[in-house]
Amino acid sequence: MIQSEMRLSRPDQLVLSYARAMMCFVLFHPRPEHIVMVGLGGGSLAKFCYRYLPHSRITVLELSADVIALREQFAIPRDNARFRVIEADAARHMRQLRGTVDVLLVDGFDAAGLPPELGSAAFYADCRRALRPGGVLVANVFSYDPNYGAMLRRLRQAFQGRICWFRGIAGNNRILFAVKGGAPSPALAMQQKVARSHGLALPLLNKLLAHWTVFKLRWNAGLGH
Repeated sequence: MIQSEMRLSRPDQLVLSYARAMMCFVLFHPRPEHIVMVGLGGGSLAKFCYRYLPHSRITVLELSADVIALREQFAIPRDNARFRVIEADAARHMRQLRGTVDVLLVDGFDAAGLPPELGSAAFYADCRRALRPGGVLVANVFSYDPNYGAMLRRLRQAFQGRICWFRGIAGNNRILFAVKGGAPSPALAMQQKVARSHGLALPLLNKLLAHWTVFKLRWNAGLGH
């Protein structure tokens, strides 16, 4: 299974469907001030957000020093005022981020799949506390993971049922969106809308929606072509 891919000619573009699907968080929260990513990998999401969401500050939590050591080969930006890669265990570091995050992207796979710690009830509770009201958690989970059902229940419980997904948007990658409630927010309104029908009427339309979302971000940044 390929979970990271980069075009050498355009290193900050999204190649894989699951990455485009995760970017649909902008339908819930169009202008996040602070994005936190769990898992660096080849840096696809990090590079795309850095270039096409210039108003956002981005923090990436990566457990493996070996992965971080390859950042230059994958054209990942150097640390600066609005972009930072931290070598950290996200399951522990998340507790430090109370009420400081607008969008949280959980994509922290290793060679064995998603570590159990990143699908635990305690971790999801910490994620909810890390988000500001109206904040969005986006979790990439394999639909065939034996623990998928249990993780879905934990996520639903942690976010008091405010979860949804777009049917068929990324094949075996089930992209789950969870919204922190409280006062009414655009993110909560979108979650309720998507939850009713799992997005658009057909899986193909959901895939096209992800393509359109990515294209629109590039276009709005003045770089669409």
